[in-house]
Amino acid sequence: MKLKLTRPLCFFDLETTGVNVTNDRIVEIAVLKLHPDGTKEEKVWRVNPECPIPVQASAVHGIYDADVADEPNFRALSKSIYSFVKDADLAGYNSDRFDIPLLAEEMLRAEIDFDIANFKTVDVQTIFHKMEQRTLTAALKFYCNEELIDAHSAMADTQATHDVLMAQLERYEELEADVDSLNVFTTRKKSADFAGFIVFNKEGEECFSFGKHKGKTVESILEKEPGYFGWLLNADFPMYTKKVLTAIRLRKLNT
Repeated sequence: MKLKLTRPLCFFDLETTGVNVTNDRIVEIAVLKLHPDGTKEEKVWRVNPECPIPVQASAVHGIYDADVADEPNFRALSKSIYSFVKDADLAGYNSDRFDIPLLAEEMLRAEIDFDIANFKTVDVQTIFHKMEQRTLTAALKFYCNEELIDAHSAMADTQATHDVLMAQLERYEELEADVDSLNVFTTRKKSADFAGFIVFNKEGEECFSFGKHKGKTVESILEKEPGYFGWLLNADFPMYTKKVLTAIRLRKLNT
């Protein structure tokens, strides 16, 4: 089954200094851009994270400080990366929970106005977990009968993710071969931000999912306790969460 695209779909994978979306940095990003006409483009960027890469992370992806010492930092690359993906939707493996949130953090630090509302997303891991409950290596073996060579190499994982999705579309007749349907199928929960600190209630209103105001609407708390907004902006929350809160505040001020 051929994937039906109305605009490009970028499969991508990140290698990073760790797994903390707020504090860790990208050291490599690989993108496989699939166009509606079936043509493909590949890009790989090595990134100087401007901090030491922990040995535990290097042991996983094989990228050490010396490998990126002479590479540009993310800010220097940000415009090129954003230009490559901005007209596309995004697909990855565990991307909704890790790769996209971390990419958004890096973009916002580089002063690129990255907004997930401009993208549809397809998380191939979610399809796999809903259908089979396995890992990427097992997924490639299960769906494609192939071994994942160079696992945790960004492009190897990116290519594997692409291959697994194509095989999933062939295997599961109930999966619609378009990004809109796959986006709905792979969305775990409805939240306004990646981290899930701001979620939607049944009425579609943004609510806090944590702390003393859990379950209360953001707008009501901003009205009753405006100092809480200042505390949130200065606390250790992801930049994208702060972006969402700021947008809600501005929306309320303009009504």
